[in-house]
Amino acid sequence: MSELTIKDLLSTYGRLLGLKIVAGEKGLHKSINGSDAHRPGLALAGFVELFTLDQIQLLGNTEVEYLRSLTPVRRRQALEIMYQFDIPCVILTGHGRVQPELRQLAEERAIPLLKSDFNTAKFTHLIHFYLDGVFAPQLSVHGTLVDVDGVGLLFRGRSGIGKSEVGLDLVERGHRLVADDVVIVNRKAQGILVGHSPEILQDHVEIRGIGIIDVKKMFGVRGTRRQKRVEVLVNLVDWDNEFTYERLGLEEGRVVVLGVELPEVYIPLFPGKNITVIAETIAMDYLLRLDGQHSAQEFNQRLNDKIKQNKDSNTK
Repeated sequence: MSELTIKDLLSTYGRLLGLKIVAGEKGLHKSINGSDAHRPGLALAGFVELFTLDQIQLLGNTEVEYLRSLTPVRRRQALEIMYQFDIPCVILTGHGRVQPELRQLAEERAIPLLKSDFNTAKFTHLIHFYLDGVFAPQLSVHGTLVDVDGVGLLFRGRSGIGKSEVGLDLVERGHRLVADDVVIVNRKAQGILVGHSPEILQDHVEIRGIGIIDVKKMFGVRGTRRQKRVEVLVNLVDWDNEFTYERLGLEEGRVVVLGVELPEVYIPLFPGKNITVIAETIAMDYLLRLDGQHSAQEFNQRLNDKIKQNKDSNTK
């Protein structure tokens, strides 16, 4: 989502953020385009060179105490400095009284004035928590996302190659389906990618020859989950004699998704190959690498040590 109206903010997150409308209802159609909230203390004092006018304007205890210290005329003048801009809305935090000048300007300029009883620190944390997901960069991927031993494996491949079947088989072995066919991937803070299913497809897979299956009803609530961090990209490909597949695992493939680098593997398919066991092995190997254990490198080191030992023995 690229924008969120103030009306949507109130209807969807109003209760969670402790918000209520105080004045300026004619401006509820105005929209915000990010989760950041600006503290306009400097603007109230007259410095507007760095004023961020497209963000929510948050009046906390500091700003309220400053306004309260002014005469009504001077308070109106200070607020007019902020209200000269086409700001989305003004939110007052804490239990302080709403100054009449705030109400008047909100009505005159049709800029919603909202109030939350949460203190400024808590409100700032909450609005980031809820709105970061709304404005996070995202893309839709054709694939299947499964939580395998706590590792999010995103399976990709041509249509009909067997992504859904692999996901269903993994669920049958005790793992959890996150999304099938369409996976919505969001980039969260600290470069974390989180995948989930579109609401209409949630808990369902399509198995060619059978049709749509409700995984949650068939395997129970433990067979699905709502979202999962995407940690490894698994490409299912048709066997190609001309393609050189990784055999030792010394060189780890990498791919960039939404600016985040992920490990990537290619699994060639042919009749009789047990992709489910391979998927579980990918997940366990990923966990071992996180723990500092790299099987391929350790094997390569032992091999080199053995070769060196043999050479030393032959030179004696």
